[in-house]
Amino acid sequence: MWSILANPYKFMAFSKYAIPIGFTIGVVLFGYSLWQGFLVVPADEVQGGDIFRAMFIHVPSAWLCMGLYTGLAIASFVWFIWRHELADVAARAIAPLGAAYTALCLATGAIWGKPTWGTWWLWDDARMMSVLVLFFLFLGYMALRAALETRQKAARAGAILAMIGVINVPLIKFSVDIWSSIHQGPSVIRADGPAMAAVYLEPLLIGFAGQLLFVSALVLILMRAEIYSQQTSVILARRLSEG
Repeated sequence: MWSILANPYKFMAFSKYAIPIGFTIGVVLFGYSLWQGFLVVPADEVQGGDIFRAMFIHVPSAWLCMGLYTGLAIASFVWFIWRHELADVAARAIAPLGAAYTALCLATGAIWGKPTWGTWWLWDDARMMSVLVLFFLFLGYMALRAALETRQKAARAGAILAMIGVINVPLIKFSVDIWSSIHQGPSVIRADGPAMAAVYLEPLLIGFAGQLLFVSALVLILMRAEIYSQQTSVILARRLSEG
């Protein structure tokens, strides 16, 4: 697998087949999750009746935005240490998707929070603020890369920012345990097992798996587009030099 991800030719061959498979299975699983979550599972009066159904979008998006930033940091680390160009291509592909999923997490959290907690946003809530910081880290990474004149300088600066910023991911995870927060504690990954009823947990995990496959396919698409763009630039430069 490492050789596939490190070799552009093997990567292009692999991604050609992985993208449609990931899209198809991802859409089916996520569609099933939404059907179960919005139409089948019973309402939860403890969490405000039907508004809790936002969970089936909010929770997977929260997990994914943290996972995407972790992926961004790992790809940046691989490029920084070994200078694998595909790692930098992966980092550039992950950043806008991570920003989009973080924005989705914040938006659905606000929609869920208003009827449940009586407010859209709390500036002194550790979980909310750490996720907002994550959103700005994604935006900052993209802005920093766009501001520098050469690709090498942009990749190096972006990699340093991504690696430093990854410390925010465990802060998001453990923020409800360390600081005061209106968010509840962990209900899925716990030492004594999930606290969530299986009727809710099953479609939630299926939806997360579907979105994970879907966003993975999107990352591969953006990586292929970047590789094609680089190849085109090389061909044009060669023809201009020959002319």
